[in-house]
Amino acid sequence: MADRLKRVVVLDYGSGNIASAHRAMLRTGADVEVTADFDAALNADGLVVPGVGAFAAVMAGLHAVRGERIIGRRLAGSRPVLGICVGMQVLFERGIEHGVQTEGVGEWPGVIERLQATVVPHMGWNTVDPGPGSALFAGIEPDTRYYFVHSYAARRWELPPDERFRPPVITWAEHDGDRFIAAVENGPLSATQFHPEKSGDAGAELLARWVGQH
Repeated sequence: MADRLKRVVVLDYGSGNIASAHRAMLRTGADVEVTADFDAALNADGLVVPGVGAFAAVMAGLHAVRGERIIGRRLAGSRPVLGICVGMQVLFERGIEHGVQTEGVGEWPGVIERLQATVVPHMGWNTVDPGPGSALFAGIEPDTRYYFVHSYAARRWELPPDERFRPPVITWAEHDGDRFIAAVENGPLSATQFHPEKSGDAGAELLARWVGQH
């Protein structure tokens, strides 16, 4: 008997890259729905939280559809969530843009801040440095590149180790001498600062791995 098709919801809260995220998830072979429906997002096999633009605007959009509650309840039940770009950034405690501080979803401690680089935004293809034990990046070639477009990032990992839990896998990247977090794998919660939906075959493989591992 064939395995049941995975149901994935791309959360529709007004983010600008919904369509590209939808197309990319379809390539994984999953049954993909774009919706803001609370129950559908809560009960899907996987939830994708995309995001482009300003931290504060993304948080406002999430609040409008109770997205922070959906994320929290899914994680409490060990149900997979994938954040992309600003959809990753809002998982941290707070973001600071143009001197304005905005509270995030708060799944991880830490702050999203402006890159300390000569050239900002960071726009284009870049390699990443996966942490030990990564499932999303297992076996990738060192010169594999992913597509980034951002001016802000988490530049430190501030979650203290806890012997009761498996430590998160942190993947790093560097732009113009500034090191920042490119991806996190933390139990049911995963996130990428880059755009896998715009990263060609490498991004498609990463998304397929995310769908397949849960």
